[in-house]
Amino acid sequence: MLPETYRVEIAGVSKSFRAVQALKDASFNVRPGEIHALVGENGAGKSTLMNILSGVLRQDSGTIRMDGRLVEIPDPRAGRRLGIGIIHQEMALVPALTVAENIFISHLSRRSGLVDWHDLNHRAGELLARTGFPEIDPRATVASLGVAYRQVVEIAKGLSENVSVLILDEPTAVLAPQEVENLFAALRGLREQGVGLVYISHRLDEIFRIADRITVLKDGGVVRTVLPSEITPADLIGLMIGRTLTAMFPPRNSTAGAEALRVEALHRGGKFRDVSFAVRAGEIVGIAGLVGSGRTEILRAIFGADPKDGGTICVGGRRVRIHSPRDAVRNGIALVPESRKDHGVILGMSIRKNITLPSIGRVAGAFGIIRQNKEKSVAQRLSGRLRIKSRSIEAEVAELSGGNQQKVVLAKWLGTDCRVLLLDEPTRGVDVGAKAEIYGLINDLAGAGLAIVMVSSEMMEMIGLCDRVLVVSQGEIGGVLEGAAITEENIMRLAVRRNAAAV
Repeated sequence: MLPETYRVEIAGVSKSFRAVQALKDASFNVRPGEIHALVGENGAGKSTLMNILSGVLRQDSGTIRMDGRLVEIPDPRAGRRLGIGIIHQEMALVPALTVAENIFISHLSRRSGLVDWHDLNHRAGELLARTGFPEIDPRATVASLGVAYRQVVEIAKGLSENVSVLILDEPTAVLAPQEVENLFAALRGLREQGVGLVYISHRLDEIFRIADRITVLKDGGVVRTVLPSEITPADLIGLMIGRTLTAMFPPRNSTAGAEALRVEALHRGGKFRDVSFAVRAGEIVGIAGLVGSGRTEILRAIFGADPKDGGTICVGGRRVRIHSPRDAVRNGIALVPESRKDHGVILGMSIRKNITLPSIGRVAGAFGIIRQNKEKSVAQRLSGRLRIKSRSIEAEVAELSGGNQQKVVLAKWLGTDCRVLLLDEPTRGVDVGAKAEIYGLINDLAGAGLAIVMVSSEMMEMIGLCDRVLVVSQGEIGGVLEGAAITEENIMRLAVRRNAAAV
């Protein structure tokens, strides 16, 4: 019997970065017409392995074969010539260019040196429609899009290549359930065409729905390759983190106190309208909805990051005027944004400075001079409280895993003694072990009396963490769910109701 020929086969690959060994004798393969999931904690080696396959990095040892043929992939251009496409977790888009220009940026004007803009926009529109997002204007600049739609453009860019192997690194991190379904339909179409797909995600529910096989990486080595039918989610988590995780979501046992935040008739242009709700101290209130429904825009308007056209905001029963983030912080409101690397932390700055930046006045002495002992004390206390794993509070935030970077964002706001915490996609790009820690922290913060408003595209976060869920559809609150009524079916029914009525 002849050995099986794989679309791509990685054998015995190792890679070190100075003293850190990122991969150790790792082997991985993908069949033609297969979706093979690659899972593991942050730092397990997933991105390193895929960067080697796509030509971003060179392996120290080991081999790569394409359709049985030994190949060398010295750079990304060589990878593309071999038919390897990659959709990175960190988006590689040019904000000033249009959607169409970004999608086809690697093969603009290949022939005459001239660009047929009409044809370019038409092809981009067709690709976006095939991906499930016909509402995105190919002529719009990427800078004008929200994070979720930027992710869609990144996906369309990857699909625009004539690929035989497509790597997707956290492609659904900011997509709502219906958008995920649209993407899955596109991926299944590629699978039917014989494309081998590598699917990297921390969303285990997606892994079990879309993957044909699952390979687990831990500490740079392959732990096991299994069929989804051979393993439970709990056992898969155990393989990833090396221990048994008893529960992802902590029990909700906080008692709601006095009203902490009230929003009445908030509206902004075509983004959202007539948004009204209240949150009490100790409550976790979720905001669910499809991409583009206005969830993020509502949080940003409350925080003063975006202007609002009307409506009132009350904190602790007192009406406040919020025209900027500074006004929000002064009134005890904090925002953890959906893109921590763009708006949440300064990657090249130390953990200490990031944590104390919003409350710099509290650690400054006469003439505004920073009291370093006070600053270190505050940073150490908050770093310990949130269990931030690092070599030191002087380490740059860029050195940390995604989960620990997110903890730094939380820590900096806790230093301001905020009373209302707005969370936008709090576990985006965070591995399952760190997710469980962040869920526990959110629960603890609510137990300590904070009022929490949370936007999440992960349905299980809404169900597992929230006391109430406001479902936004086309910029309006379409319904409110509480307790046992917070189900995936009910959330989706309310989220798509207005959209269906408009068709």
